[in-house]
Order: sequence, then structure tokens, then C-alpha cells
Amino acid sequence: MKLRHLNLTVDDVEASRKFLETYFDMKWVGGNGKGFAVMFDDDQFVLTLMKGMNVQYPKTFHVGFPQESREKVDDINKRLKTDGYEVDAPIESHGYTFYVQAPGEFTVEVIKRNG
Repeated sequence: MKLRHLNLTVDDVEASRKFLETYFDMKWVGGNGKGFAVMFDDDQFVLTLMKGMNVQYPKTFHVGFPQESREKVDDINKRLKTDGYEVDAPIESHGYTFYVQAPGEFTVEVIKRNG
């Protein structure tokens, strides 16, 4: 069994959508842009974004985007920094990883898993 769909409630659907398109190659396939968006990844995982007010996920909540190499993690980290996002350098933890606060008030982990 695989998880194939996730809905995130976000403060700003359009900004969240553009962030996911720009840095994680998600494809926007429908919705009205401001209140609802449907996105797919290359494996046909469905991510929906819904507009909410004062969204507050638990402190440890995050969505992860595994990468195929440490270099790809470094590349995404560098692009985010260049574009003005506050991100720490990747570290060795449960893989080579870093976290970033995405527009829409949710956290994203970028990771190259060990092994």
C-alpha cells in the first residue's frame, strides 16, 4: 500500500503552488488558484492545497522531498538561499537534510537518505 494523496491547508494557495513548482517540480493540474490547487509529482502523487485562515501545523509537522543525491540537496538549498529563503546548510542527521518554511505556513524537508 502506498500513500498517493495528501491535502495541505495553507494560508496562500498561489504562493505555495509556485514554491512547489519552482523547487520541487510539482505540476499544477487544476483548481482555481486562490482557494484550491491540485498538483502531481512525476510518480502521480496527488497533492492538493486548500485555503485556510491562520494555519498552524504542529511544530514537528513537515512534508518531505527525498532527492537522489547530496548534490541535488545542495542545489535546492543554494537556490532557496539565492531567492531569499532562510535556510541552514544541510546536515547529516537521518540523512543529508535541511528544512525550509514554505509560503503558506508549512515546513518542507529536503533529504538524501542514507543507504
